Amino acid sequence: MLFLRRTGIPWEPLLPPEPPKPKGGRPRLDNRAALPGFLFVLRTGIPWEVLPVEMGCGSGMTCWRRLHAWQQAGVWARLHRVLLDRLGYANAINWERAAVDSAAVAAKRGGEATGPNPTDRGKPGSKRHILVDANGIPLALTISPANRHDSKPLEDVVDAVPAIRQCAGRPRRRPTKLHADKGYDFAFCRQALRRRAIIPRIARRGIESSERLGRHRWVVERTLAWFARFRRIAVRYERRADIFTAFHHIAASLICWRFVQKWFC
Repeated sequence: MLFLRRTGIPWEPLLPPEPPKPKGGRPRLDNRAALPGFLFVLRTGIPWEVLPVEMGCGSGMTCWRRLHAWQQAGVWARLHRVLLDRLGYANAINWERAAVDSAAVAAKRGGEATGPNPTDRGKPGSKRHILVDANGIPLALTISPANRHDSKPLEDVVDAVPAIRQCAGRPRRRPTKLHADKGYDFAFCRQALRRRAIIPRIARRGIESSERLGRHRWVVERTLAWFARFRRIAVRYERRADIFTAFHHIAASLICWRFVQKWFC
């Protein structure tokens, strides 16, 4: 958690307590040693079983179990939120405009939250849905099967934005405007946004050019490209949706960390 120490964020309270060992056993792998294993697998996309032992992060199965335990304890979502709170307190989050979009990824082994991808000859796949602010900071993300239309999870991803701390006033969850492409051009999408006091800025099919709102939507495309740089989630190899989601929260935290470095380092 070097990046958290550099920004003054206490990371120990985010972790679950160590489980008791009434019958003894081998010493538990240190948390600081396990973290490089997560990041190495996320960056390179290598299988868990070939994780280099020279890194000192234990076996691949040990790292997988720690990643799973921390996901169950909500560590990765809280880490993402802590970094968003730091950015919100510094007024680094631009709430005037936000953008939402999705990207499909192939699911080589199938598993939970997968479906036939209509853009990939019906092969199994998943979608990552993200919502970013006007700077491209990922505020929320959800995972869905690849055959689910982009418009269906809109409410889920909007509601997934946590209450982010501000430098003054109450925490904030809603942007003023939300930009989206023609895949969200449905009356129920606009109604859902207006119920949440968000002004919809959705391109209309057959009326507006695809480039008209591009000057505001390009930030979400760029953030999706940042996610695709993490090779473990560029193609889905995880059968379990919770592990796949955990890797996405880690990737979102690393992206947020870049913005934290810009403001605090």
